[in-house]
Parts: sequence; C-alpha cells; structure tokens
Amino acid sequence: MKVPRLAFGKKKACAGVSECPSAENIKPSIQEIDLDLLQRQQELDGINDETRSNWEMIRSFLVCGAAFFADAYLMFSSNIIIMIMGYVYYNDAEGAARNVVPNKWSTLVKVAVQVGCLLGQLILGRLGDKFGRTGVFAMGAILVIISTVGASFSSSTVRGFNVFIFLFIWLVFVGIGVGGDYPLAATITSEYANVKSRGKMMSAVFACQGFGNLAASIVAIVVLACFKSAIREDVFMLDYVWRICLGFGAIPGGITLYWRLTMPESKSFQAEANKRAAAEAEEEAGALPDTENEMLLIKNNNLQTPRDEQLAESSRNASNLGALVNDKYAGSINHIAENADATEQPTKTARLETFGQYFGQWKNMKVLLGTSLAWFVVDVAFYGINLNSSVVISAIGFSGDVQSGDPYDVLTRNCLGNIIINVLGSVPGYWISVFTIEKLGRKWIQLMGFAALTVLYVVIGFAYHKILDASNVAFIVLFTLAQLFQNFGPNVTCFVWPGEVFPTRFKATAHGISAAAGKLGAIVAQAGLMTLKDRGGPNEFIPHLIEIFALFTLVGFFVTFWIPESKGKTIEEITGETD
Repeated sequence: MKVPRLAFGKKKACAGVSECPSAENIKPSIQEIDLDLLQRQQELDGINDETRSNWEMIRSFLVCGAAFFADAYLMFSSNIIIMIMGYVYYNDAEGAARNVVPNKWSTLVKVAVQVGCLLGQLILGRLGDKFGRTGVFAMGAILVIISTVGASFSSSTVRGFNVFIFLFIWLVFVGIGVGGDYPLAATITSEYANVKSRGKMMSAVFACQGFGNLAASIVAIVVLACFKSAIREDVFMLDYVWRICLGFGAIPGGITLYWRLTMPESKSFQAEANKRAAAEAEEEAGALPDTENEMLLIKNNNLQTPRDEQLAESSRNASNLGALVNDKYAGSINHIAENADATEQPTKTARLETFGQYFGQWKNMKVLLGTSLAWFVVDVAFYGINLNSSVVISAIGFSGDVQSGDPYDVLTRNCLGNIIINVLGSVPGYWISVFTIEKLGRKWIQLMGFAALTVLYVVIGFAYHKILDASNVAFIVLFTLAQLFQNFGPNVTCFVWPGEVFPTRFKATAHGISAAAGKLGAIVAQAGLMTLKDRGGPNEFIPHLIEIFALFTLVGFFVTFWIPESKGKTIEEITGETD
C-alpha cells in the first residue's frame, strides 16, 4: 500500500477545495495503514506460533518416545537377564535345576519393575498434576538412570541378602521412574498435540515400546558375540554380560535428560494452573468487592498472555503513529486495539470440582473404571506371555538345551526367537494402530482387539498340544496373531484413552490410576498365574493359563463400552467441561 508523503517547506496552493486533503480524507488512510500493519503483524505472529507449536510437538514426541524405548528395554530385558544369571549362579546345580534360576528368585526379579511401576504411576502421576508434568518427568529420568546403574552392580553379601534381593530393590526404584513415564508422557504428548493428530502422536510414543523390546534382544546378542570365545572358555564371564545388558538401559535416559529438564509446560496445563490459582485467590479474597477481586486475580496469577502484550504494543504504536497526524485520529485507532484487548480480559473464576467430587459422579467414575479394568485385563495376558517368552520359545523348540547345551548358542537362540516373535506380530501391531487410530477410532480398535484375542486364546488354549503336535508353524502363526492384536488393539488404546477422556487438572492422576491397574494385572499374571505353569509337569499348565487369559480379555471387551469415543474431540467436548 502506498503511504502518503508528508510535504515540508513551501506549500503548493490548492486548485480547489476538493483537491485539498482534509482531516476526513487523511483519517481513513492512517487507520487503514495501521490496521494493515497490525494484521500483517498478527499473521507473522501466527506463523511463528504455529512453527513453535509444531517444534514443541515434535520434541515432545522424541523425548517421550525415547522414554518409552528405555522403559520397554528395562522391563523386557529382565527375562533375558534371568536366563543369563542362571548360568552364572546355578552352574553347579544338578539335574533340571542346572543353569536355571529357581522360580522364587526369577519371579522376584521379574515383578520388581512392575511393583515399582505401580507405585510410580500413582505417585508421580499425582505429582504431575500438582507440580507440573515436565519437572516430575525429568525427576523420573534421573531416578531411572541412577537405579539402573546401581542394579547393574548388584552382588551378594557374605551373609544376608543375595544378588537377587539387591537386584529386586534396585529394580523397584527403576520401576518407580519407569512408571512415572506412563501418565506423564501420555499427558505431555496429549497436551502438545492438536486434536486431529493427538491419538496418532500418543500411540506413536507408545509404539516405541516395541523397539525397546527388540533392542533388549539385539543388545544381548551383540554383547554375547563380544564375549563369545570368553564364555566358551569360562561360563562365568556371563556375569559381565548381564550387567552390561542391564546397564545399557540407562543410556537413552541420559541422552534425553537435558531435553526433559528444559521442556516447558504445555499451554493447557499453564491455563489450568492459572485457573486453579485464580479460584484459590478468590476464596482467600472472598470478602472483597468484585472489582477488587478481579484486580487481585490479575495481579496474583499473571494472566497476561503474549497476545495481550502484542496488542498493548500495537496500541502504543498506533498512538505514536496517530500523534503524527492528529490526536483525534489516534484516539480512533486506540479504540480498535482496546476493543481487541477487552475481549481477552479475565472473568470471575468458578469454583473447581475436587477429584472426589468429580469422580463421585457415576458418569465420570465409570470412565475411570473402564480405563482401569480394561488395562488390568489386557496386561494379565500381555505380561503373562511376554515376560515368559522363553517358555513359549522353548515350547516351539527354539531355545536349545539349557542344562547341557552350549551357553552362547542357547542364549543367542532365545534372543533370536524373541526378535522373530516381535517382528512378526508385536511391532507391526503397534504401527498399524498408529496409522489407523484417527480413522477407526479408539473404541473400535479396542473392541476388535479384545474380541480377536478372546478367540485366539480359546483356540490356542484348548487345542494347545494338538496344534504343537501337528505343526510348529501353525502355533507360531497363532501366537504371532495374538501379539498383533494385543498391540493393534487394547495394549495401545489403553495407553491413549486415559490421556484424552479426563480433565486437565486430573489427567495425570487418572492416567496413573489406570496404568497402575494394568501393572497390577502384570503382577497378578507373573507372581500369581504364571507360577502355576509347571503344575502337573514342566510347562503342563500353560494351556490352561491361556484359557484363563481368554476369560480376562472377554471381560475387557464389555468394560470398553463404559469409555466414550475421543476421536476428533477436544477435552472439553469429551468431559463436558468448558473454560
């Protein structure tokens, strides 16, 4: 737009009144110039805000994804570590007990991370709502790093605790940090993502768990290969192997620690914190007149946003520009900026419901029960199978002879078996969910997954020996399909859904409760059901355990109906709350 030039010095006489610029002719031009500048400024600010928002979303995905990679590595490496420790600490046992960690100690180590996770999900989830997600998220990473290093140096005392007890203690602390990642990573990703890509981003973060599971086996194979000749000369060299494999779990957390420490809180959490502080300020200043209350809220909560500052700056610029022409015109321009600014003035804040008041209503409680029970039942099956993958691999003849076989060959074959199972079913299932969750919706995927798992577990459980006798390939196909529908199904949606269906002020707490119910299911599976696997003989009770898993997944199918579909909806639309 062409800006009128201000003439100085000698003035040219006007040919007529119509040719002379009047105040009325100048006023619209100046206003038009200022509005155009203001509009362009806002467009540039919008581009900058969008770019910043996209970067923050990508950063949250990378940091939270790395957290789940490390968490899965630590959770699923326990199965491999226990196998290696059998050669180190029970090499001199006799018969079937040779090179095998007794059930009481293997169970203790396997449930250690799960127990810690349960505690971390409840405690760190609540702290995340109270003090902020990112600070508690970083604190969890520090705890995981320190505890993982400590666990890798576990050893027996001359009298008293043996290596398994010390390992259990350290792994519980590892689990607390890992458990905190569930509610905090979910809420951080949910709050940074936009509505259209929220489910995809959250499921992609969770899908990094599949790569962590793979990495546990890959790292073990690499470390075993490095010690191959040493192991064949001296089996006790495996003592280095399990410690290195475990200690590797601290590396991803160390790499991303800086970004965890510097990650800002999401805008929705900041707004919720301001709202909460405003409500508290109103309660404290309840005796003051309304106008004084509003001024106190503005002062205490620092509610001015960057947009308010930009509008105020635009108002000052408009005043300066208008003063060059006429004070009268500047007043008109200021009026425009004041109107825009007035639309964002804070209003009196309503009293917020407490956790007990909100979930005291059945319509809200049934959602929490739905997310919690669904996660509980799927983890009974998920961890019951995955934490004992060596049993399944042994059943299909891929493990070798633990008692008399070459330790390097036996351990390597077990790790390869884990990789094959995960590549065929588990990892693809995660990523199918990532690319379909925004199209199919959470409820459809979860219902389909639970239904498929129920059918598969019934077939595998009741025809277990017949299938194995007929074809190992058929058994592998069915087991792979079960892995596929766990992840292209409830294992992913149980993580995503609680991060969407609860209000911001309770989101981390409610997600933590749901996740803790899942870890309770993992503990029930590992410390309860799976201890029965050798009832009647080695691995003889596994078919009946799989039948029990089918019953759990059937329950999960029905409780899914308690949870509202969240696809394409804002938190306010899902919860029925408005700002």
